[in-house]
Amino acid sequence: MQAPNQTNHRRYGERIVSAVSVGFFFILIGVIFLTTPNLFGRIIDFLQNFELVKVPNTVILLPAPRFPWAHSVVYSAWTQFSFVWSIFQAVILVLRFVVRSPLEKKAETVSNLVFWWGTSLLMRTFLHRAVTTTTWFVFWAGVLMICGLSLILRALIQQFG
Repeated sequence: MQAPNQTNHRRYGERIVSAVSVGFFFILIGVIFLTTPNLFGRIIDFLQNFELVKVPNTVILLPAPRFPWAHSVVYSAWTQFSFVWSIFQAVILVLRFVVRSPLEKKAETVSNLVFWWGTSLLMRTFLHRAVTTTTWFVFWAGVLMICGLSLILRALIQQFG
């Protein structure tokens, strides 16, 4: 059993990591909105452009932008967020080792890092060229795979870490 002082130190460290994460999140969002002209309006346009679209070569209808190629500014801002947030997750992972976070917290951070890094790579691959309905759905299929990969990695770290 840990000494009460060590437990309090660990809790304090976890609170600091959480506060840094929340603060950085808001700063990152603010910087992206400040550096991207009319981002709020472009996000509204993006969301209003959704409709049920037939997934190519299927009979399945899923929500997608009617004109997926018309939202490159939104995709770019989203990519910037994902890329910077993934790098920040690496910093948080280092902080988790410094403050001796529990294994579950470290596993969660590794999972987050893999998800956000993978998502930023998928966005650069599929949403930074001529976006079609097909590439839109391929992108989301990739996001689902990255999500599964990050969850599997998290479980493996918790099981064998």
